[in-house]
Amino acid sequence: MARGIRRTAGPLDERTQAILRAVIEEYVATATPVGSHALVERYGLTVSSATVRGILHDLETLGMLAQPHTSAGRIPTDAGYRYYVESITESVPLPQVEQLMIRHQFGQVEFASEHWFRLAATTPASITRSAGLATPAKPRAARVRRIDLVGIGEHLASVILVLREGTIKQTLLTLPDPLDPEVLDTAAQRLNTHLANATGADIEARLDRFVGDDPVDELARRAAERLQAMMQEFDQAKIEELFSDGLLNVMEAPEFAQSEKLRLVFSALENRAYLGDLLSSVASAGRIQLFIGRENTPPEMRECSLVLAPYGRPGRAVGVVGVLGPTRMWYPHAIRTVRFVSGLMNELVDHLYA
Repeated sequence: MARGIRRTAGPLDERTQAILRAVIEEYVATATPVGSHALVERYGLTVSSATVRGILHDLETLGMLAQPHTSAGRIPTDAGYRYYVESITESVPLPQVEQLMIRHQFGQVEFASEHWFRLAATTPASITRSAGLATPAKPRAARVRRIDLVGIGEHLASVILVLREGTIKQTLLTLPDPLDPEVLDTAAQRLNTHLANATGADIEARLDRFVGDDPVDELARRAAERLQAMMQEFDQAKIEELFSDGLLNVMEAPEFAQSEKLRLVFSALENRAYLGDLLSSVASAGRIQLFIGRENTPPEMRECSLVLAPYGRPGRAVGVVGVLGPTRMWYPHAIRTVRFVSGLMNELVDHLYA
């Protein structure tokens, strides 16, 4: 069970579950406390308002609902949302039309590229009206897919490294002699020939392949040294990059009418130590994970929920996709969307390692 959530001693009866579901769905839709009269009217409950009030009081005693003000209706607590997700909602797939739409979107961008990771954040954001999050699949030891050398000045070149899982890294290299496009192209060809599928350790062991007096060998060796350093730094980082989209969706929620609140949330997500621990937790679980309200460690995240799913191959390359929004989130749709996108990303990694 997730941390920080108080649960009941046993299951709720069907009528109590139906009322808890109605409160949550009404509150998600309206963002206003829910009263007994509104529930009876809008949800066709076959009991009186007095009976509903009694059940609402019981749910409040159990810690699943709260009453912000004495005269107001009830709102769900983190424990209420948790019970709803685990015991009431049904596990159904994303509608076929949405599956086809998402597959079509992924089919429009370059396979296994940075565009895939951006789309893995953008797609859940647009479908769930939340903020979408995605991290590239992070291998234990990155491998080279392609190396490019691009001249950007008379004495300056860009070393561009494309890793096997699609991440792109680059650095600048100062040239001792004026740029010669032919030397640059030949050096890049030599690097790709000798370093295809190489790890950082492999590059270090193969540096002697670029020993020579001609300009091509000199350039290739200097570029290889930079590549080795980049890959070493990449491998040491718990998490390299976080792609996000849909910030405006979250800003539209009344809970985040104050922009400072949302800024603090995204500042927390920029904390690489926290994000790395979160990634490890989700990856080790091997399934979709929810972090509701106070289940989130940073105080800034206590009004948010995260729905995250791992993708990739454990032990080889693992990333995370998901959504972030207020605790007043439409969880069933968020879960279905995140699960489907993580499945697509699994196909990507399976293809890369086939």
